[in-house]
Amino acid sequence: MTSVKDRVISIIAEKGAVDKSLLHPEAKIEQLGIDSLGMVESIFAIEEAFGVSVPFNANQPGEGGFDISSVGSIITSVEALIAART
Repeated sequence: MTSVKDRVISIIAEKGAVDKSLLHPEAKIEQLGIDSLGMVESIFAIEEAFGVSVPFNANQPGEGGFDISSVGSIITSVEALIAART
């Protein structure tokens, strides 16, 4: 079974068109060159993959409580959504 971390990294790599080897927890999303469309597609894919609803607004990405500043923060936020679901 694939871990949440590995699955999130795979989704961001695919949807954000970024080499998977660059995606480590400390990697900052803005430094990876992922555009807003890639981020939105990543969020939709995460919702589908994990059966969660991500509180993310593309027009106001800093609001909603879902931290997209780094790969690690996204992983932590997804894990929290999964835990809250059960």
